[in-house]
This record gives sequence, C-alpha cells and structure tokens, in this order.
Amino acid sequence: MLRRLYHEQPESFAFTAANQTWAEGQITKYPEGRQASAVIPLLWRAQEQEGWLSKPAIEAVADMLGMAYIRVLEVASFYFMFQLQPVGSVAHIQICGTTSCMICGAEDLIAVCREKIADKPHTLSADGKFSWEEVECLGACTNAPMAQIGKDYFEDLTAEGFGKMLDDMAAGKVPLPGPQNGRYASEPLSGLTTLKDFDSGHTQYNASAQLAADLGDSIKRIDGTEVPILTPWVGKDGKVAGREAAANPPAPAPAPKPAVKQADEAKKTKADEKPKKAAKKAEAKAEKPKAETKAPAKKAAPKKAAKAKAGADDLKLLKGVGPALEKKLHDNGVTSFAQIAAWNAEDIADMDDKLSFKGRIERDNWVEQSKLLAEGGDTEFSKRAKDAE
Repeated sequence: MLRRLYHEQPESFAFTAANQTWAEGQITKYPEGRQASAVIPLLWRAQEQEGWLSKPAIEAVADMLGMAYIRVLEVASFYFMFQLQPVGSVAHIQICGTTSCMICGAEDLIAVCREKIADKPHTLSADGKFSWEEVECLGACTNAPMAQIGKDYFEDLTAEGFGKMLDDMAAGKVPLPGPQNGRYASEPLSGLTTLKDFDSGHTQYNASAQLAADLGDSIKRIDGTEVPILTPWVGKDGKVAGREAAANPPAPAPAPKPAVKQADEAKKTKADEKPKKAAKKAEAKAEKPKAETKAPAKKAAPKKAAKAKAGADDLKLLKGVGPALEKKLHDNGVTSFAQIAAWNAEDIADMDDKLSFKGRIERDNWVEQSKLLAEGGDTEFSKRAKDAE
C-alpha cells in the first residue's frame, strides 16, 4: 500500500507536440480557476506516453494546471491506475486475480508471467520489454480470466494462448483485444440460448475490439497522433463557447425578503419604539399642572376582530388552515397566498415554531397550494371550501 516515487528519475519530461495540444484542449473544458479538474486526464495521458509517471511528469502537469506539486503527487499516489515505477517498454500486463478470474485460471496466467517476465510483480523482464502485476476486479467476469494491457482488455485467456501472445508482442506484433476464444462479446460460453437471430452488424468484432483493430494501437505508447484531437467546444477564434457569458453574468435583482422575516423586522421596530413613546408620555404628563389633570376617560369596549383583514386572502382555502391558524398567520404578518408561495425551508421552519404546529406546513404542502391559488387557480380543497360557503 506504500506508494512512493521511484528511486531513479529521468531528468525531464515533456508532452509530445500533439499531446501538448490535446492537454491544453482538455483544460479548456473547465471554467477559469477550475483547471485542477483536468489533473487525472493529464496524468493519464502522460502515463500513456511514457508508460509510467515520473517526478518530472507529475511536476509538468502541476505547472500546466497551476497546482502545488504535492497536490498532484497526492492524486498520482492515491490511484493504483498510475504506475510510479518504470514498466516494460513493450507492455505492462495487469492480470485480474479476483474471484471469477481466479476460479477460471488467473493463477495459470500469473504463472506464465513469472516464467516469461519476472518472478515478482513490478519487475522488468531481462530484456526490459515487459512487466506485470496482479490487480483487483476489472469487471469482465463473464469473460474470465482476463488481462488489461494499456487501455484494452484481453479476455477468455488460456495459459497457452497468453504465453503465445507475449511471444508475439516481443516479436513486434500487435494483438487484437477482446475475447480470445471466438466469442463476439459476453454471450454465454456454451452459445446463445436466446436472441439467436442476433446480428452483430457490419463489424467483425464488438465495438470496443473493432475500434482497437481499426486503430492498431493496443500496446503502443500514445503520442497523440493516433486519432484527431477534437475540441468541439473551442471556436475557431480559440474562445470557449459560453465562457465569456458565464464569466460576466448580469447582476441579479435583489431578492425580496420573505414574509416571515418582514414580519419579524416589523415587530422588532415596534418593540424598539415602545420605550421611546413611553418616555415621551411621561415627560408630557410631568409638564402638565395637577389642576389640569383630567380623570381618565373610560376605555371603549374593544370591537370584535374582523373575520379577515382588509385586502387579505382567505387563507382558510388552504388545506390544513382553520380560523385559529389563519389568525396566527395574520398575527405574524402573513395575509396572502403569494407570501406563503415564496417561503423557503428556513421560512417554513421559522413559521412552524411560531404556529406551534410542527410539520403541518410541509405535510399539507401549503407552499404548492399557495402558488396555485396566488395565480388564480383552485385546489380540490379550495373548490370544496368555496362550494360550502
């Protein structure tokens, strides 16, 4: 589990011209200031070019992305897909050793690697052409046992066929990826039991193997010349579509304060004004001569509260709101459907506390009901309520 930089390092690293162009194109996928998001693609291309990641390669990627060297080293050392020591000049073989492959003969493939390459993993063969390692499940269980070389899968391997494949690669031949036993993809080994009219189309191999056959680069180092470098998001003028608009968005209009907060601020203002009014009253009373003091007039009997405030919506048209809750809402400054429709999670939690009826707002979906009623529509409940009147 301890992954460190190799003790012998090359003096420098540089992308090929084509790979440099490719890397610069990858960086433009991300917004300004977010170039670090391209760290894994760039490290992977550096490895595809050289076979492994050296200290100069890690530092070159860090410089391109404006990252601290340690941050890029953290990424390279965390992911086992990155090789931190030299690998075979022809190929680095990764044998899947997890359950399905182990049952189907992965140990025989490892024995071939020990015989033809080196006794220990991550060790170069005598001629420097090959290296190998055992890895965790690569997800090709139906076609076990299998090995990964570079970016391609070689499936349905046998010890004899795998040994011959290594000999062919040493002789300069490029093997064809995919199933090695004549299977098209991952159909049952005994043959199709359903979909017997399956037509593989116009290609001899499955899509992945066919592309590998067309490119002929299965075990080659990637110098960037194999396929066109496509950056369709970059215009002919070199500008990234939508980048300028995203960098200079129009200033958003100030958001209106939620009704609950407005009511709270109004209450606070009133509370602040009470002591001032009381002080003024006391001053006026002290200035008046005692002779002029009149007996206090009898307080007028309070009028009965109106059913609803003038200009207010009938909040009882909301399912879950009765006269008591409507009064509480009014007392907290909420008198219209539009106010409730604008509530966010914070407003709902705040009003839950004020109503002493936790969960009612969300359970009866007041916000959605209010949106519809504020637009002049009706809910099933509001229709029934209106008919009852």
